[in-house]
Amino acid sequence: MSPPSPDLPAPLQEVAEYFDDFSKESQGWRRKNRTYYRLIESIMTFVVPKGASVLEVGSAEGDLLAALEPSRGVGIDISEGMVESGRERHPDLEFVREAGETFVRDETFDYVVLSDLVQMADDLLAIFRNALDMSHPETRLIVHSYSQAWKPIIRLAEVLRLKPRKPIRNWVGPDDVRNLLNLAGFEVISLNRRILMPKQVPLLTRFLNGYVANIWPFSHFTLTFWIVARPFPTGERLETGVSVVCPCRNEEEMIERIVEEVPEMGTGTELVFVDDGSTDGTKAEIERQIALHPDRQITLVSQTGQGKATAVRSGFAVAKHDVLMILDADLTVRADDLPRFYDVLVTRRGELVNGSRLVYGLEPGSMRFLNILGNKVFSIIYSNLLSQPVKDTLCGTKVLTRANWHRIDAGRAYFGDFDRWGDFDLLLGAAKLNLKIVDLPVRYGARTAGESKMSRFRHGRLMFQMAAFAFSRLKAGPVRLSRRRSA
Repeated sequence: MSPPSPDLPAPLQEVAEYFDDFSKESQGWRRKNRTYYRLIESIMTFVVPKGASVLEVGSAEGDLLAALEPSRGVGIDISEGMVESGRERHPDLEFVREAGETFVRDETFDYVVLSDLVQMADDLLAIFRNALDMSHPETRLIVHSYSQAWKPIIRLAEVLRLKPRKPIRNWVGPDDVRNLLNLAGFEVISLNRRILMPKQVPLLTRFLNGYVANIWPFSHFTLTFWIVARPFPTGERLETGVSVVCPCRNEEEMIERIVEEVPEMGTGTELVFVDDGSTDGTKAEIERQIALHPDRQITLVSQTGQGKATAVRSGFAVAKHDVLMILDADLTVRADDLPRFYDVLVTRRGELVNGSRLVYGLEPGSMRFLNILGNKVFSIIYSNLLSQPVKDTLCGTKVLTRANWHRIDAGRAYFGDFDRWGDFDLLLGAAKLNLKIVDLPVRYGARTAGESKMSRFRHGRLMFQMAAFAFSRLKAGPVRLSRRRSA
């Protein structure tokens, strides 16, 4: 047993002594409950990308930290036995014997992980505040803990020697964790509930964890909850240039209005028209407007593929500035709303700013009843899928930074190539990266020229197919048993 640490309060000293003894048999218990630990690894590696810098508070022997494959990994634990074991098992990682309540250093991390720690912590607020001191603006804090609903089951499992009897002192629920994070200076991005079956039963484990656990009301009976948070934005503005990408097909009558109405924003505004094989005079009109406005940054891109999603990607590929905006050529969302999107993004109140047409009253003739109904249905479906509220998934106006677009585009293959419009690529990709998605209400007007490219029934069926596939990737995907192994 290690000597008492003068830095530990008495309650934590007792926990440290317990884990010093437990370190001698820890790996035996991990093998006995390997399904549970592999599920935790699988979920955590879904959230934390390989190659990030990671601090784990309560790292034990470092097996989870090693599974994340960090570019720099630091684990802290109050148990000398666990720390020494971690150093032996994972010599490429750094392990420090100290409590999360007192550990602070002059270094920031991409991710701060607290796994199975909340229930044994002495001062969660102090831990969260220290984590904030070691965070940069894009840091994500991940908290994973037990659900109160499982308290009697866990106690029974301990009595039956199915799991070790650990010194659980707190049964803190997700609302309490959210409140403490807010007090410490973190904003919660998402809350998920995971794992109905922590033991391996062929077919049943995957079915319960991947599907049933994600359906209300069964989700409230899961073993664990997972919270992802980020530091509160400071409100400081980062002024930069803006590229407005405008996909268009047979929109000749709208081009002049777009050029006249898109305002100057930030340090400079570029207008990128992407022509999707127009058969009218759209392309010629864009070229005429470029000649008429030599003082403005206007670019024409001829799209090689088909569909709005390809047009958006083509426009983003040539865009010159750090803020990327999508503006539909029909101007049913007004161009003079764009500065509001810019303001939300450059103050970091949102990392993907999504237009919402369903807050204010709709202009007569702007949206048919079935379209309104469909949008509301998809709002419910995708808010559940994304674990963030999104009121209007199909509004064409979306804004994000170039850096986050590159991250989303790099992982786009994970969701396949279903998306014809580009909206779902952005929303699903942002959710996978735990970016903060915010709705910005806009006024939605009736189209004044041209025709809508949407088919209510054919495209609606495709959207349901996309939702089913996204469920399999965002909800069922993270709880597939990880094949990764710690050293």
